[in-house]
Amino acid sequence: QASPTGFPFKVLEVEGSLSDPEVYEHRPRACTLGYLRDMYKKPDGSIGYRCASEPVADYVKKGGEIEATTGRKCLCNALCANVGLPQIQPKHEDYQEEMLITIGDDVNKCKEFMKQNEKGDWGYSARDVVQFLLSGLENPKTEEESKPSASLAP
Repeated sequence: QASPTGFPFKVLEVEGSLSDPEVYEHRPRACTLGYLRDMYKKPDGSIGYRCASEPVADYVKKGGEIEATTGRKCLCNALCANVGLPQIQPKHEDYQEEMLITIGDDVNKCKEFMKQNEKGDWGYSARDVVQFLLSGLENPKTEEESKPSASLAP
């Protein structure tokens, strides 16, 4: 399970990404964004935060169970890297976060959208998916048809 929360995300195996065990082993464990942290009660009664993908010693020191850290990956940082906004970790020789592609049960549906571009690369756009979704409607409106029309007041 990659998710620090234990949610059963599926991860697409992509060479050079955090799904590659060699690439993952070179990643310094860190939780720099903290969107998926868990709250816990500190000994003084205040609220603290921990993440199963932060350094193991830090997580355990905060009362987390070491077993919860096994296989956990930082989804917050990886998902930002997926969209071209990778975190840079100055404390770790300017390590730049790698991507980690999460997938759902319909990953094979993507094959229907895939097209090869002039460079030979395969991909699809959000527009391709939206057009597919609209194709099931009886009278789907095009982008131009859905714009409000201007009218002149008398």
